[in-house]
Amino acid sequence: MDKHLTYLLINFFTLFFPVVLSFDKRVRFIKNWRHIFPGLIITGGLFLFWDYLFTIYDVWSFNPEYVIGLYILNLPLEEILFFVTVPFACLFIYECLNYYVKRDVLKAASTSITLVLLVLSIAMLIFFSGRVYTLITFGLLLALCIYLLLKRPPYMGRFYLAYLVSLAPFYVVNGILTSIPIVLYNDAENLGFRVGTIPFEDHFYSLAMLLLNVIFFEFFKQKSQSA
Repeated sequence: MDKHLTYLLINFFTLFFPVVLSFDKRVRFIKNWRHIFPGLIITGGLFLFWDYLFTIYDVWSFNPEYVIGLYILNLPLEEILFFVTVPFACLFIYECLNYYVKRDVLKAASTSITLVLLVLSIAMLIFFSGRVYTLITFGLLLALCIYLLLKRPPYMGRFYLAYLVSLAPFYVVNGILTSIPIVLYNDAENLGFRVGTIPFEDHFYSLAMLLLNVIFFEFFKQKSQSA
């Protein structure tokens, strides 16, 4: 296999099973596609803007040996696709859990989890605000935690369960990206602490991205149902 296809194939396999299983007669994830894409566009645009800035400020870069070589605003095509394939796959996990796990098992703990994340975000911003990746990640997470505490959306517990389940594919995908490596991190712009080969911030960057997608997904789904 041509190694330049590596990142592209990661995107393909990330998306393959959620798309195929979208037609399952029980979950019927395909019926929610129209509620997903507006949020994907909004969230993807925001994260791609930061992604572009990160390449300019040397927060991370991409190994040219593992991408096909098509770049848009300094970003390889595969990185742009990543902000579609990964949220889509995680929203599929979210909806499957909503269908198969009838009880909201983390509902009672959801506010406490949010408070812990809020305190962690404040601490990271106080002590490590000079590191760009840390600053952006925990700044966004802090804003989202404040939103959750103010709005108290009914899906908070279900989101946290979906995030915990999504950590399994997260460690597979990000483990590949950071161990080959396909994505090269500048540790001067993050904590320099890794779980295996994965930067600590990646866990919360992913959490913020998925939470924002769920917020938009639930908003557009509710709006459609009301109409």
